[in-house]
Amino acid sequence: MDFGISFLSNNIMLPIIDFFYGIVPSYGLAIVALTLVIRFALYPLSAGSIRSMRRMKVSQPAMQKRVKEIQERYKDDPAKQQQEMSAVYKEFGNPLAGCLPVVMQMPVLFALFATLRGSPFSDVPYSMNLQILPREQIEQIQPQAFVTPPQNIYLSDSVHTKIAAVAPSGTRLVVGDKTKIEFQTVEGKPFDALATEYPDSDLTPKFKVVSGAERIQIKDDGTIEALQPGDVTLQAIVPGLAANKGFLFIDALGRVGAIDPDGALHWDIIGMVIFFGISLYINQLLSGQSGASGNPQQDTINKITPVIFSGMFLFFPLPAGVLMYMVIGNIFQTAQTFFLSREALPENLQKIVDAEAAKSGDAKSGETTLPFEPGRKKKA
Repeated sequence: MDFGISFLSNNIMLPIIDFFYGIVPSYGLAIVALTLVIRFALYPLSAGSIRSMRRMKVSQPAMQKRVKEIQERYKDDPAKQQQEMSAVYKEFGNPLAGCLPVVMQMPVLFALFATLRGSPFSDVPYSMNLQILPREQIEQIQPQAFVTPPQNIYLSDSVHTKIAAVAPSGTRLVVGDKTKIEFQTVEGKPFDALATEYPDSDLTPKFKVVSGAERIQIKDDGTIEALQPGDVTLQAIVPGLAANKGFLFIDALGRVGAIDPDGALHWDIIGMVIFFGISLYINQLLSGQSGASGNPQQDTINKITPVIFSGMFLFFPLPAGVLMYMVIGNIFQTAQTFFLSREALPENLQKIVDAEAAKSGDAKSGETTLPFEPGRKKKA
């Protein structure tokens, strides 16, 4: 049994989508609800990571100074150096501790991401690599059906099943051969027969030759005729029920890309990309990543990171529904960072802040400014 990304998507994400869609029949609201449910469920893990990074920001200068002193003092005694380093990590905290919560929540977030990239929010592609051989090499062909990994397909609202694409004659053909791409459930039931049970849903597969279009001829029903020797990459695409449905200002949840081949701009996609970059920048400000760190190169990287990540969605586009999830998730993360940055620091770390403030002469009227949270003040 698969207990990976597919298991989480099919047994956690999709039931949540079906539940909320049953309450409010809107796939856009289902995305919002699913994102918030998962984010709240992961709140303890992400909060632990944010708290750990915040504490490391406070303790890093003093910790680096202490580590350097230990390395110099015990450079000829590795055992003593290791012992002292352990004491430092115990006092200040291990820098790697904040990574564990991030690692633990990644499988769930990947499953959420994969769910929103599939049916019903997006069209579902099945890829096949065909090899066309000359007629004289027919003896090298041993017909054996090729079956793609099954993918979840919504047949109707809240009704979905696993569907695989099948090449009955295999992926090796000779010039002049004909075959037909078919679809079936994991139990072997033909997809055509299943689709007739849901006449109101558009489930007609579409076919696209990604490369090697001159080597085959393909009809709308999936019938392929081999024309020339060479390699062919083929995609069979099953429509997503909600791919062309809008939500709020989004024209189509399944639309991919901000610019069409004809040059038409989709301002809903562009708006989400820009808003994602702004929310990422605000999150950096709250966590202190955009402040002066003393390292000009690192400061430059922090400043351009929101631009790079936002621009990435223009050159490597995602479905609008996935972008909406990322924007909502980032807003949630920003709000979480804001509230957690207002928490009181542990007593030992607050002493470090007070000591650093006293050295720099910043202590005024019983207040100290946290060095990595601009404008954030804590009363003594």
